[in-house]
Amino acid sequence: MDEVKIIEIKKSVFADNEKDANALRQELKHRGVFLLNLMSAPGSGKTTTLVNTINRLKDKISIAVMEADIDGDVDAIRIKEATGVPSIQLHTGGMCHLDAEMTRQGLENLELSNVDLVILENVGNLVCPAEFDTGSSANAMILSVPEGDDKPLKYPLMFSVCDLVLVNKIDVMPYFDFDLERCKQNVKMRNPNAQVIPISAKTGEGIDQFANWILSQISVLKYNHL
Repeated sequence: MDEVKIIEIKKSVFADNEKDANALRQELKHRGVFLLNLMSAPGSGKTTTLVNTINRLKDKISIAVMEADIDGDVDAIRIKEATGVPSIQLHTGGMCHLDAEMTRQGLENLELSNVDLVILENVGNLVCPAEFDTGSSANAMILSVPEGDDKPLKYPLMFSVCDLVLVNKIDVMPYFDFDLERCKQNVKMRNPNAQVIPISAKTGEGIDQFANWILSQISVLKYNHL
């Protein structure tokens, strides 16, 4: 029997996306625009965290937001109404992630001439978004307390690609079997360079630290852009 030819399409797709992502990252760096890719599971508190963080930053830097979902525009409307910053909704056509080309299409619909920070709130998913480089300047993810401190062990790629892990909903930690120090150890096991910041989007605890992290990252980008 003749052998069947096998085409590694997935490998090709990833390779093409990596090339597109690197090109987009360099373009944004040249323009002095910091793109933060924020990922998490659904219900982790991404949008609430962004609202609180943007309201702390919007008088210091110029911000725009891209909200990615399979359908709907609830989050984009909420961001615009709660913060006043430009916000657009990206529909992925059923796909559970954004890639570099999709991110570029979103950026083309924003006025970036005076923008310092673009936040991409990726599709709620702990698997697919981690597989595709969006061309972002940095990756961050939110792990909420109710999800458990063992998530870094179950979803290693997500934690390995992130520069920052926000542990959200620490205000309810007494009601869950969640060990913050064990969580930090699990994160470090996957990514020794990842920074971990405990926050509560509800009470505001830790949000200033997250905002300052963003400002420091933008300062580095601007310095290297000179």
